[in-house]
Amino acid sequence: MQDIKESDWKIFKGLRKLAFERFCDRVLGEIARIGSDNTKTKPERYRAIYRLVRERDKEINPIFDFVRRSTAVRQICAFRFHDLLTAQELGQLSPELAQHVEGILEVYNRPLVHDDEDDPIRQPPDPA
Repeated sequence: MQDIKESDWKIFKGLRKLAFERFCDRVLGEIARIGSDNTKTKPERYRAIYRLVRERDKEINPIFDFVRRSTAVRQICAFRFHDLLTAQELGQLSPELAQHVEGILEVYNRPLVHDDEDDPIRQPPDPA
């Protein structure tokens, strides 16, 4: 992937910090909800929190690790995909980069359309 411009890189670093704060806030909110669930025993809550933290640790690596200009576009896409960055915040970046990221996300979020007429799975059953 291509490196981003220096001006976008400077903005990216601030947006990355904001996205990381939001990710942490989200996880801490989940932990608080689990911890205050009095319908569960303390050991059940502990185990649920432990599992949650392990799951979120697996999520955090691909979103936030490997901070390089060459991986910034992928990370910005991940921030938007995980609702850690708003469209307005994305607009702080150059129009070219913001459009590139939105284009990637549009393709990624587009529903898959299967139009293969020869596919036997999609054919109506034989009336015979």
